[in-house]
Amino acid sequence: MNEPLLRVKDLFISYRVYQGLLKVLNGVELSVDTKERVGLIGESGCGKTTTMKAIMRILAQNAVFEGGSIVYKGMDVMKLGGRDLMSLRRNSLSMIFQDPTAALNPVFKVKDQLQDIVRYSSLVGKDPTEQEVKAKAIELLKDAALPEPERILDSYPFQLSGGMRQRVCIAMSLASAKDLLIADEPGTSLDVTIEDQIMKLLRQIVEERDLSVILITHSVGTIKGFVDRVMVMYAGTIVEEGSTEELFSSPLHPYTQLLLKAVPKLTGGGVPEGIRGRIPTYLDPPPGCRFITRCPFAMSKCATRPPMTDVGDGHQVACYLHGGA
Repeated sequence: MNEPLLRVKDLFISYRVYQGLLKVLNGVELSVDTKERVGLIGESGCGKTTTMKAIMRILAQNAVFEGGSIVYKGMDVMKLGGRDLMSLRRNSLSMIFQDPTAALNPVFKVKDQLQDIVRYSSLVGKDPTEQEVKAKAIELLKDAALPEPERILDSYPFQLSGGMRQRVCIAMSLASAKDLLIADEPGTSLDVTIEDQIMKLLRQIVEERDLSVILITHSVGTIKGFVDRVMVMYAGTIVEEGSTEELFSSPLHPYTQLLLKAVPKLTGGGVPEGIRGRIPTYLDPPPGCRFITRCPFAMSKCATRPPMTDVGDGHQVACYLHGGA
């Protein structure tokens, strides 16, 4: 069996804050195969972005790596040195952030930011001319469906709309994403019509370039028609994963079931119910299943962390209702 493009195994990451240590990622395990589209869903604050920033090695300075491994194309990302890590980011994987306003430097024009990425990528040869760099930057903006690319290059981020800024971020990511593209809620800060355009553009780019992709979102509807496989994260733990069709038609973990019930339906049927309670504090999370404080089926043995159990056809769930000791 071929090794996956990316494998995250037993990843523990905390954040050091004034009150103590926030134990955010609690043994996260996930994998992505070559040319596979994977979705990661869950409530805000459940650790989705932290997981992806760990893969990119761009965590905040107060982050504490407490164990586990991130293996990308056979390389342990957590052990890579500066030059190798920079090469990985320039020539293999890239990330689209959820807030394009924060991702772009407001005091530099788009050309200063995009052309720098192009200049040090593998898209142009060694010691490229300024004309070659500009031509490739314009090509990337066109690939991101931006009109008047030369005008965009000469603009500051604040002179562009939210949708245009996000497309600039997509163009930047295309300069280095040769194998894996991570999209962290790319439409969150946009209105629904622009979000739909961005998602259609991403789908087109992924298909044309045969990229693997991890799409992070808390929008169930956005992910349903985009990915092959879905992973559900709760409070720093993957609690269920399976094919998109299987997971949406037969969710097994109580959290997944409640999460899908909370989605409004176009057919009506009343106001959907939310999930009672809230994500536990990471300063003192439950020692076992972290959903125990909100789960309607909680049992005494849930105080011990349930193992991930395969229930068939690649569908896995971490819940004592469906296996485990």
